[in-house]
Amino acid sequence: MKTALGQLADQVLFQNYGKRDIALVRGEGAYVYDDEGRRYLDFTAGIAVCNLGHAHPGVTEVIERQARTLVHVSNLFLIEGQVELAEKLTRLADRGTGPYRAMFVNTGTEANEGALKLARRYQYVSGHPEKTRVVALPNSFHGRTMGSLSVTSNPKYREGVTPLVPGFEVADTYEGAIDMLDDKTAACIVEVVQGEAGVRPVDKGLLQSLAARAKELGALLIVDEVQTGVGRTGRFFGFEHFDLSPDIITMAKGLGNGIPTGAILAKQHVADAFTPGMHGSTFGGNPFAMAVANYVVDVVRDPAFLDRVRRVGEALRRVLEANFDGVTGLGLMWGFDVDDASTWRKRAAERGLLVTACGPKRIRVVPPLIIDEQHVEEFETIVKKIGRA
Repeated sequence: MKTALGQLADQVLFQNYGKRDIALVRGEGAYVYDDEGRRYLDFTAGIAVCNLGHAHPGVTEVIERQARTLVHVSNLFLIEGQVELAEKLTRLADRGTGPYRAMFVNTGTEANEGALKLARRYQYVSGHPEKTRVVALPNSFHGRTMGSLSVTSNPKYREGVTPLVPGFEVADTYEGAIDMLDDKTAACIVEVVQGEAGVRPVDKGLLQSLAARAKELGALLIVDEVQTGVGRTGRFFGFEHFDLSPDIITMAKGLGNGIPTGAILAKQHVADAFTPGMHGSTFGGNPFAMAVANYVVDVVRDPAFLDRVRRVGEALRRVLEANFDGVTGLGLMWGFDVDDASTWRKRAAERGLLVTACGPKRIRVVPPLIIDEQHVEEFETIVKKIGRA
């Protein structure tokens, strides 16, 4: 039976998120609590958002301090926090192949829309207006707005909203993506670990071949780090595992630990294609979001923090492989097979564990990056009671 809150939600909210039975009202570290006081071990982290967990004391302090100072001004003015964050992110992104610049937005799909636009604009100002095609990998997910949706593979997201952006194409096979690149291609866009596809790392050799072919043709490589970035894979950027040097990088999710924050990083010669007035964001890079993101990045970029993510991630991997088939992932981003994902997720919640489904028989776990071995042991105790469902 639905609660009064659930009944009202059905009346006043769009129903695009499906059935929601749990009302979460409070969080602390790796745990959240519902409106009846029940505690859950949160292995969703807002879907890879709350990398420092819930109600993190440092994040809370920054939020309180910045809220008393300055929340928002427009990008007509210099914002100190933007400059500070851009310096940090561009240094972290530079693998010795050239400096980057940064622009700040609010969400992952907004970052990807900006990246796709930048790729076409770069080709135009470089004297190649014919280079307008964008190629994406199969099983891709880059967002649900029209540009990012056009490079997202799942047909259920596309139903009834076509035509999509002309020239934006999703390959049928991974090897086929390389063959699709031609002299009319502006860019290819990839996730190094495909989250919505079941948390599956893309083959390193294939990514490197794709990048090499793009470079040969003068096409840009866009790496979507919306879910893999900010330490999720055990490196600050996921592409570090794959020895890539992206022309454009998109970020969001974990960057703000729940405060909407996104970023587009681009090599300087690419970023220069966005001249004044060519692109912008009302809220992107506001002082409030920048204060939080600066704090998050300072914590996560610490080598000791990332070492811990990798160590705990390995402990989690061992637990998953001992109990499930089809375990794939990196760091603290894993997918595994069950008999029925919807049933398994519900049984997990009944036992105080929150996870997400990423397919009819696939579960995704993306816990806060601050979990330790004790949280992994608690997770193991619960999953042993559930089995494969």
